[in-house]
Amino acid sequence: MDDPTGGPAAAHGADEVGPVAARLRAAGCVFAEEEAALLLEHAATPDALERLIGRRVAGEPLEHLLGWAEFRGRRLAVAPRVFVPRLRTGILVDLALAPTLPAGAVVVELCCGVGAVSDALLQVRPDLQVVAADIDHRAVSCARVNLGDRATVLQGDLFDALPKGLRGTVDLMVANAPYVPTAEIPMMPAEARDHESATALDGGADGLDLHRRILAAAPVWLRPGGAVLLESSPRQAAIDVALAAAAGLTATVFRDEEIEGTAVRAVRS
Repeated sequence: MDDPTGGPAAAHGADEVGPVAARLRAAGCVFAEEEAALLLEHAATPDALERLIGRRVAGEPLEHLLGWAEFRGRRLAVAPRVFVPRLRTGILVDLALAPTLPAGAVVVELCCGVGAVSDALLQVRPDLQVVAADIDHRAVSCARVNLGDRATVLQGDLFDALPKGLRGTVDLMVANAPYVPTAEIPMMPAEARDHESATALDGGADGLDLHRRILAAAPVWLRPGGAVLLESSPRQAAIDVALAAAAGLTATVFRDEEIEGTAVRAVRS
């Protein structure tokens, strides 16, 4: 696996990039030139390059082929079947950093995947005490590579993974929990539908099964004034607000049109 903190793609001449980009473009890759340069950088031999091109043309995510995904300017380790961080999840990072968290604040990232949000927060606030958890052992392995000794990374189903001693102490809980309705999974892009774990995508009948569980249990874990940040969607956010209210939390919806991100912040009074 490549160093997840590596630098930009090496420069390649048009005579190298052009033919590869043409094949990728014909397969529907929108950013064909950029992808071609990255594949050329990654491949150790012409045969290896040919295999990578074949896999990409067949629909495998570029990030799975490279072994890393870029998020907030960092290359983060990913692996096959693992959820690839999306640009829109940056809204969780921005909202988490907008209010002033106390020095040494306790932050929990549920459904952490490869630890993208935790990594981004720790880049700005290395003083945070971060605990990240996910049910998928492959994602947990990647998160441990990405976060190293800066955070505690645990495997388990939501709150089951967390130490009981965290109850009532959490300043911020953040989660990009699955929120795609089950019936809509077949309509997702093939890169996600066929190559990422269904556990990271499927949110149940209305997409909010895990949101219900997180919001219902959050008050037990949050300190007074602590908050939950959930990635959501424009059509689901109002339901999240109602779920938060039912749990005794006060919720607000946020939207970033530039990255098409939607999030709900729910605060314990």
